Amino acid sequence: MRSEYTQRFSSDLDEMHEKSRKEVMRTIEAHGSRTIGDLPDMTEGERAKWFFWNMHENLDEFRKLEPTLVGQVKCTQLTLTDGLSMQTEKIGSEKRVALNCRWHLRLAYASIQNEEAFSIGDGAVTLVISDALPVEPPLQKNQKGYIDSDSSLYPHQLFLFGWVSEPVWNEVKQYLFSPSPNCQTDLMLRDDSLFPVKPGFGFVAGPPGAIGITNLEFSVSLHSADRRGTRRT
Repeated sequence: MRSEYTQRFSSDLDEMHEKSRKEVMRTIEAHGSRTIGDLPDMTEGERAKWFFWNMHENLDEFRKLEPTLVGQVKCTQLTLTDGLSMQTEKIGSEKRVALNCRWHLRLAYASIQNEEAFSIGDGAVTLVISDALPVEPPLQKNQKGYIDSDSSLYPHQLFLFGWVSEPVWNEVKQYLFSPSPNCQTDLMLRDDSLFPVKPGFGFVAGPPGAIGITNLEFSVSLHSADRRGTRRT
């Protein structure tokens, strides 16, 4: 189904996409229009709806909170394929990494100290490892991915599809597969790299209700009895 969004939309498809997006937003407006003070009493699913709605319908004000998504990686799976791809109809090899994450929404606000983080549930990240923009998932030139709304669980859980370059993967993979319980890797999606997929933001693509991503940041924390260090890629 995601392949339907690979096209650079015609005016008719643009109109259909926007109509579908507005329908998605209407279904979550009751939660999205609540105030930040309600977040502690909301469920994880309600907070996810709050995040998506404000990114799409209240972006300028929402930016003031410097929203950052933090995905704490719990499990990593690497998949290697070689042969004919049914998606690209080409023969070749491909590497993908799937990350199971625990997601949090971090906000900075005058009445909130130390950038309080709110849990918004579990989710998955699927990244193609490539040195060039992949055919799948469908993205714009400088886009790294999108948070998908094409899921029966949306927006209770977050599903991210995107790509990461080979050099970055080579740098971070040793930590993702580390057997040490003192090694923690987080995927950071910062405020200035998140954009709603809607008219006016043509530099990102994705399904109706999705959020485009222009930058992926991996934060690796290594803890021991003697030292604490953080390495970012």
